[in-house]
Amino acid sequence: MRHLELHILQSIPVACLNRDDFGSPKTAIFGNVPRARVSSQCWKRAIREEMAEEDSAHFSGCRTRLVIDLLQKQLKLIDFSEDEAKIGAEKLGDVIGKLDNPPTRVKTVFFTSPSEIKTLAEAYKKAKDAKKALKALGKVLPHDAADIALFGRMVASDHSLTVEGAAMFSHAISTHRVSNELDFFAAVDDLKSEDSDDAGAAMTGTLEFNSATYYRFAALNLDMLADEKHLGSLTLDERKAVVQTFVKATLTAVPAARHNSMHAATLPSFVLAIVREKGHPIQLANAYEIPVWSPKNGLVEESRKKLEAEYSQIKETWGISALTECRIPDMSLAALLEEVGKHVC
Repeated sequence: MRHLELHILQSIPVACLNRDDFGSPKTAIFGNVPRARVSSQCWKRAIREEMAEEDSAHFSGCRTRLVIDLLQKQLKLIDFSEDEAKIGAEKLGDVIGKLDNPPTRVKTVFFTSPSEIKTLAEAYKKAKDAKKALKALGKVLPHDAADIALFGRMVASDHSLTVEGAAMFSHAISTHRVSNELDFFAAVDDLKSEDSDDAGAAMTGTLEFNSATYYRFAALNLDMLADEKHLGSLTLDERKAVVQTFVKATLTAVPAARHNSMHAATLPSFVLAIVREKGHPIQLANAYEIPVWSPKNGLVEESRKKLEAEYSQIKETWGISALTECRIPDMSLAALLEEVGKHVC
């Protein structure tokens, strides 16, 4: 399959981009040492939000349990009464993901777009049957559902609506050993007088954080993206724009956790973009199975050297070839997007 690979090195300062159930930055053991980790789901949400901001015409997907309200509003727009729209929306919601209690939402998140909601409403008006109306979806994704084509959709109640995502992500992990640290903070009461008997801070506490140079990996199945189940209805130029928006957002989006108190948005220090005609995407995380340690040159430079060495070894050992290889900062983002766009199916 023709596919795109993105190998990204990004240094993040003091932050807690992705928390576990105890509020601590997520970690993983790799190469028998602890690493900082950001889950793929966390980074994908940031990417989806940035794609929607960049190109809302193609990226209007919404993951929600509140689909009843969307359907009810759309049914009213096509001349259903208030009561008829409410009943119809609940029937459609029940076949999409089973009604919850109260019946203002469904039990499972549904990934959809405005065009799909409109199609569902119009199909229900014609068929007067929710199950038959649902069959109006699943043939081909509309123009505003590129994010569904990229990230996929699971619908347990009707597998014909399930879409395999054309994009693939690994969890981001640090290229080096990382230990979480504690930040002790104190809040002052602005209205308490200096001679008050109640001395000290109004509130104290601790927050966990870390800092790391991350190896991030994402890939895109270009053949799948162009098939009838995904974005085959778009023109080649439209798919090219979708891919370029995806690449740009993947490189520039940063999860927004603790955005105000630990602002940590940076841009990648190094990007290796590869387009290959055959085979499957191969990540280069094993470059860091032995963690990076370089007190003189810093982590980014040594991480790049190890990444390039791993890629060279894989190419030589396994005979892997590429249609194109692009590197930032050796070239600009605009030049990389233009080169990648040449290989969109």
